[in-house]
Amino acid sequence: MAFADRTLQCVGCGNEFVFSAQEQEAFAARGFTNDPKRCPACREARRSQRGEGDGGLAGERRPRQLYPAVCAECGADTQVPFQPRGDRPVYCSSCYSKLRGTGR
Repeated sequence: MAFADRTLQCVGCGNEFVFSAQEQEAFAARGFTNDPKRCPACREARRSQRGEGDGGLAGERRPRQLYPAVCAECGADTQVPFQPRGDRPVYCSSCYSKLRGTGR
C-alpha cells in the first residue's frame, strides 16, 4: 500500500500537523488502524504526564508480581517472578548465579 503525507488537526492544541507517509507505514506495521489524534508535541506531553518512558507507543508497565519461595540450595526465604510449581527447584538470586556459573 502506498502512503502519502497527510495533514491532520490535533485534538490537544488544535494545530495542524503532518502525518508523514513514513509514520503511516510504521503505524500500519504495528497494526494500528486509526490516525493519531495528537501532534507529536502533545503526544510527548501526554506520555510525560502519564509517566511513560521515552519514545515508543507502549502502555504503562505494571509492577512485576513476586511469589514467595524457599531456596532449594541454601534454604533462604526468597521471592521469584513466577509461581513455583513444586516439581522443580527454586533458587535465591545468589545461589542461582553460583549454579549458573558452573554451566548447570
